[in-house]
Order: sequence, then C-alpha cells, then structure tokens
Amino acid sequence: MLRRELPLGCEQGRLIRVADGRIAIGPDGSPLQPEQPWTQSVQPLAFWHDEPIALVVEEHADESWPDGRQWLARLPESWFPLISTALQVAAWIRDHRFCGRCGAPSARLDAEFAMHCAQCGHRNYPRISPCIITLVTHGEAMLLARSPRFPPGRYSTLAGFIEPGESAEEAVHREVYEEVGVSVGRIRYYRSQAWPFPHALMLGFFAEAASRRIHIDGIEIADAAWFTPGRLPRLPPTYSISRALIETHLAEVAGGFARK
Repeated sequence: MLRRELPLGCEQGRLIRVADGRIAIGPDGSPLQPEQPWTQSVQPLAFWHDEPIALVVEEHADESWPDGRQWLARLPESWFPLISTALQVAAWIRDHRFCGRCGAPSARLDAEFAMHCAQCGHRNYPRISPCIITLVTHGEAMLLARSPRFPPGRYSTLAGFIEPGESAEEAVHREVYEEVGVSVGRIRYYRSQAWPFPHALMLGFFAEAASRRIHIDGIEIADAAWFTPGRLPRLPPTYSISRALIETHLAEVAGGFARK
C-alpha cells in the first residue's frame, strides 16, 4: 500500500498536515487531505495506493487533531507505515531547519530526504534511533514492567536505546539488568518496528531469564512483576511491537511450547 518512492515531479496530490506530533483530520475522516496543487513548501513523501502524498509541517496543531498514537489506535494496521513515515519526517524537518555544524539555515533537497547547508556543506538525514525491546520469559511466565508515564494498570516489555559502540544483543543484557536486575541467558531476535515517537527503530527480542528475582531501578521502572498467561495486566496497544512479542509468546504457550 505504501510505496517508498518520492513523488518527484508531481504538481498535485493529497496532503498530510502535521504539527507537534498531531495529524489533521481530512474531510473523509482519514489523515489525508483532498487532492490539491502542491506549493514549494510541501515535502513529497511517498505513494499511497499509487496516489502521490506530500507532507505539510505546520507550526501549531489544532487541539482537535489526534496525536500519532490516537491515529494508530483507530486506523487499520495497514496505515502504520504511512503514519510512521509522516510523523518521523515531520519531526526531522522541524528539528533540522538549521545546520548542526555551523548554525546556518539548511535547505531541503528534492531528490531525497536530506537537508543541505550551503555554508559549510554539511548534510543531514532523518534521524533514526535504534532501540531494543525485549520480552523476558521464564517458562510460561513473562516479566512485564510499568513506566511512571504509563496509563494506570498498564504493563509492557522492557526497552532502551542502544548506546554508542554497543551491539543490540549487548543492549538487551544491559537494559534488562539495569531496569529490573535480572540476568538473561539465551536471546532470540523477533523482528523490528519503526516507532515514530519520535524516531526510534525498535529491535524486538525474546530473552530467557536466569532467575525470577526482580530488583527495579525505581527511576525508569515504577513496578515489575511476573505474569502468567492466565493472569495478565492491562497490555500495550495492539499496534505496538511490545504487544506483538507478548501475543507471540502467548500463542507459543497455547501451542505447547514455552521457553525453559
């Protein structure tokens, strides 16, 4: 449905209006505005069902505009790539209007997602921050945790940014131990997901706990506990890779397989 090709040379098409992580509602109730002529200020984005789509980054959002999470919760899963791309490119345009090397204004290039500084020649591209997200298991049980920012009752998998010079596997061991004091043994890669809040790339893993003893850090983690398939807390939203990790484990348990 999403074709990652910049619609260069198109003079009109549909628009997505983004500001402050919010997306305007189109006349049809979708995130897309009607087809219209494009001005020089729009950022060509991609093709959606073979229709050219461009992005308009505005200074301020109307309070009626849903934020990214609200859009992902209300739309079918097939919309995720378009919403994720629009939010991440909008954040990049907003945050890189000036050169990070010399401070001069930057200009968008037409042929790719790139900002170029005519003064010093520096060029920057949309930022992508790699993170690990891990479901720690012990047999059928899952170790889930609460961030202080979560809605009441919600627990999720453990996650954290990969540090400079660190592999994703090393980050799994470090983050799990730092956040809940649990050492893990065998780890298994699951899959990845672009996470546009604001520009993460989540690398999903399963990890087997060496013990069930928990010691939370008390800063990033407010609470953590072991949960069985028959006793689950409020889970992450269905569009998240965190939920996919949990559902995959539950399906494997139901099918007779549990990590030992």
